[in-house]
Amino acid sequence: MKLFLRDHLSLIIFNSIQLFFVLSIYWLDGYQNHLTALYSVFFGLFLLTIYLFFRYITNRSIYRRLSNPFHNWDEFVLTRNWSPLAKAIQNLLRTQYRFYQEQIRRYEGKQEQHITFINQWVHQMKTPLSVIHLTLKGRIDPIFESIREETDRMEKGLETILYTSRLNVFGQDFHVEKIHLRSLVNGVIHDNKRSFIRNDVYPNNKVEEIIVVESDAKWLSFMIGQIMMNAIRYSAGTGEKIEFSSYRRGKNIVLEVRDYGIGIPTRDLKRVFDPYFTGENGRKYRESTGMGLYLVKEVCKKLHHGVEIESTVGKGTMVQIIF
Repeated sequence: MKLFLRDHLSLIIFNSIQLFFVLSIYWLDGYQNHLTALYSVFFGLFLLTIYLFFRYITNRSIYRRLSNPFHNWDEFVLTRNWSPLAKAIQNLLRTQYRFYQEQIRRYEGKQEQHITFINQWVHQMKTPLSVIHLTLKGRIDPIFESIREETDRMEKGLETILYTSRLNVFGQDFHVEKIHLRSLVNGVIHDNKRSFIRNDVYPNNKVEEIIVVESDAKWLSFMIGQIMMNAIRYSAGTGEKIEFSSYRRGKNIVLEVRDYGIGIPTRDLKRVFDPYFTGENGRKYRESTGMGLYLVKEVCKKLHHGVEIESTVGKGTMVQIIF
């Protein structure tokens, strides 16, 4: 009704001005029969009311629908449309709906092709990296250690690319199950043991044995790995420990990863979950991509977990995943 009145406000004002001029003509002509003048005004308002009522009834469905946006096409199609205006708007929306549906299908097709290409490329790159690892196995020369370090970096980069591409089709690539959190953390630590040794930081897994959470093991390992790599990078050379602990917070279980590295400046803390944001620390460490914590945040949303971060410059950073 409000939309209808706003749409016809100009007509009501114009008609009111017109009736005012009619009364003015009666008055200027010296006509003293006020009842006849008022009757003419009443008759004009009556005809206007009848017109507006008929107009509202015939277009009521379209005004209601425009006032309450629909969530799918069926909500609009099933309404009764008696007037040419309503039918014309429905036909226009139907045409636009089909056009955008076609555009979306084309975009989704291109997106699927892109994801397929990325996945194939990543897997192809893993083969030569595996060969390099086999070639370096058992060699302790510092030159080979440098090659091994760069190979590890390439593997982590490829893993990030792979998981980023899978994020768009997350619904097809996750499986929720009960997970023993301590065992999973141990597995992630083991996969990154060379990074701990190389950067002179050490893990301390204090997660309780009895803690079990419901999540996707693969995606959860990826999230913990991203948080761990950030902790290693910003604690490198300190000789400090990276602590993994767990506790209950009401009905929730919290996994906490704490490092004692350089910390995050307060002005950057609110943006650390933004994509590609590296902040002040990113200018000091060229390896920073700004994608790690962003991916953690996105995966947590999809798994209905929470993620929080606290940090103090010079004292370290604490990241919590809340189940």
